[in-house]
Amino acid sequence: MANQQTMKPLATLLLGLNFCMYVIVLGIGGWAMNRAIDHGFVIGAGLELPAHFSPIQFPMGNAATGFFVTFALIAAVVGVGSVISGINHIRSWTSESLPSAASVATIAWTLTLLAMGFACKEIELNIRNARLKTMEAFLIILSATQLFYIAAIHGAASLRR
Repeated sequence: MANQQTMKPLATLLLGLNFCMYVIVLGIGGWAMNRAIDHGFVIGAGLELPAHFSPIQFPMGNAATGFFVTFALIAAVVGVGSVISGINHIRSWTSESLPSAASVATIAWTLTLLAMGFACKEIELNIRNARLKTMEAFLIILSATQLFYIAAIHGAASLRR
């Protein structure tokens, strides 16, 4: 049976992996959001919005892209926050630091699942570019690795009792 000291390196590895992937999702999502703002619509001479204006319509991708990018950015920001809390927990590795690390990690995981759901819808609708495909893949992988991280820190806590 694994002891708590074998869970700490596993949690550290998953934390580092999640951090790198969340930063990549932030980079690609930031690019997509910037492109949507720059090329999404043109305001007329009278400063009126176009007739069919939608703030989540992206010039690349399909109808799910706006929702996907928006929720992926939110999930990635909260995911990076969970990494910061996780680093604090890994450094101290006590039961006092576990609740904050676990709660932020769980919130990041649920937001990642939400973004992954929009990624699945975007995959179903087919029209998207390589960067969006990369972000979809990262969010699908992150939904699993974030869950494994949560299980690793909880597993170590249950072994301490």
